[in-house]
Amino acid sequence: MNSQTRRDFLKVSVASSVALAAGCAATPLVGHKPGDKMKLGLVTYQWGKDWDLPTLIANCKKTGFEGVELRVDHAHKVSPKLTAAERKAVKKQFARSKITLVGMGCNWAFHDTDPARVAANIEGAKAYARLSGDCGGSGVKVKPNALPKGVSVAKTCEQIGKSLNVVGKYAAKYKQEIRVEVHGGGTSELPVMKQIFDHVTEPNVGVCWNCNDQDLNGKGLKYNFNLVKKRFGNTVHVREFNIGDYPYQELIDLFVAMDYKGWILLEARTKPKDRIAAMIEQREVFEKMVKNAQAKLPS
Repeated sequence: MNSQTRRDFLKVSVASSVALAAGCAATPLVGHKPGDKMKLGLVTYQWGKDWDLPTLIANCKKTGFEGVELRVDHAHKVSPKLTAAERKAVKKQFARSKITLVGMGCNWAFHDTDPARVAANIEGAKAYARLSGDCGGSGVKVKPNALPKGVSVAKTCEQIGKSLNVVGKYAAKYKQEIRVEVHGGGTSELPVMKQIFDHVTEPNVGVCWNCNDQDLNGKGLKYNFNLVKKRFGNTVHVREFNIGDYPYQELIDLFVAMDYKGWILLEARTKPKDRIAAMIEQREVFEKMVKNAQAKLPS
């Protein structure tokens, strides 16, 4: 093979390899459907608040829940008070069980008009980022909680956004995501949440959709969903899928259509006599909704 022919051969070979690699990258996994990577977990809000850690893990395994977000000050007793050895023990419990510690659910908020209180909440969120990282979690749920009177919405949104950047930058050192729950008077409106995130520059700070009545305000669910869709973090909070009139099937349709790969976390509010049976029921309803959503996708 002469030098010119050899160069031409190499060019074709390289081009073919690149094309093949690009084709493989663009080809979806056989059998994969959008929404398949979503996982169901539990928030220890009501149904898990009085279970110690071994019981909580065991009950998740019994019911098919794959992970858990630990609310603060509940019976599991996972808090910043834990020593380094105790944090390692928590991490080992989850690792052995194959139940995922999704992270910590906290009430740190950054809307206050008192700078000292804002600073204290920032430090509190940082402490839980360290705790989550030490225990094997991947993030911390925080919230805006109000629009203070006498302060412009724009100013409050900027303050919250900049505070989230401080927390997010710190949390990144521990490989943690900051999950901003859509919550609070005024701040649970999705246009306001978008305004907050217009000031968020840290990539590990994301929106935690929270299934509020306000999601349906204005132009409706799909419009509000799309306002913050590009800023979603890895957690979504839902209530019982088959109780009340929130349009959960429509919401799941939207998450499946975008092939969301995060956690759908049940933050149940009711008080069933048998929580294990109730968890199994919710998992079955969720799985059915996902299948329904997938069936609506264009073939």
